[in-house]
Amino acid sequence: MGGQAQVVTFALDDLLARGEEVREVYVLHLSPADPRVRRALDQLADEFAGDRYGGRVCRFRPWVIRTRAGPPLVDIRDESDADQVWMEVYRLLGELKGQGRRLHLCIAGGRRIIGVLALSAAMLLFGHEDCVWHMYTPRAFLERARDGAILHARPEDGVRLIQVPMVPWGSYFPALRELTRATAGQVVAEGIRWLEEADRRRCEQVLERLTPRQREVLLAFAAGDTPQEVAERLHITLKTVDTHKTTILAECRNAWELPEGQHLSYHFLREKFGPLRHRLRR
Repeated sequence: MGGQAQVVTFALDDLLARGEEVREVYVLHLSPADPRVRRALDQLADEFAGDRYGGRVCRFRPWVIRTRAGPPLVDIRDESDADQVWMEVYRLLGELKGQGRRLHLCIAGGRRIIGVLALSAAMLLFGHEDCVWHMYTPRAFLERARDGAILHARPEDGVRLIQVPMVPWGSYFPALRELTRATAGQVVAEGIRWLEEADRRRCEQVLERLTPRQREVLLAFAAGDTPQEVAERLHITLKTVDTHKTTILAECRNAWELPEGQHLSYHFLREKFGPLRHRLRR
């Protein structure tokens, strides 16, 4: 959160209206020495007076992001600050998930990079039961509500949460969750390594099920050839290329466990097999 208390109350009101049970609200923010942040925190403290919100038990938990030395972080000016934000967000989400909590992460307000880092941490720590949300607020109403002038939207104001599709990679690759001391860059690099390894295994699985000629067609597509170029390279007809392509994509659909309704084309082969084609030739 930056200086806009309403992003918290708008999101909470929407979740409660959906029937979600929310007992605690954590608000990540930079230094409260910023007058706008301080004012927003004071507004929220009033909304959650007595650990209640709208007649319900609900606790307000402001979470200030701190520097390595301890004082609150004033701004995110370089990679070191970004890494510190990553560590703080990861620590908070990790502690909450360690308690068995179901979490809703709303990315709205404050520095955009905090939202980006929070999303990357969520992809490692969240399970399928957790949700990430983006808040949509019509521009005209956004201006009227600015700086907490309006803390509760009516249905006709058009404010709503939109669930963000997210793959909880940590659920599929639990070892990624052990990177608690890594920087944001190291976590991203490790995630890419895991994904590349998973794709390599799937590529090898597909190749094992193909005939030698089908493998030649696949590797030609992986090199970036179009169907016509594959036909010319291998001295076969375009119809034969299409027949082989259909078989290859069917094997890919099985290996990647893709739904039948998802369209696949030869571009998929270049995307998945292209970076690995030199290793796959061995």
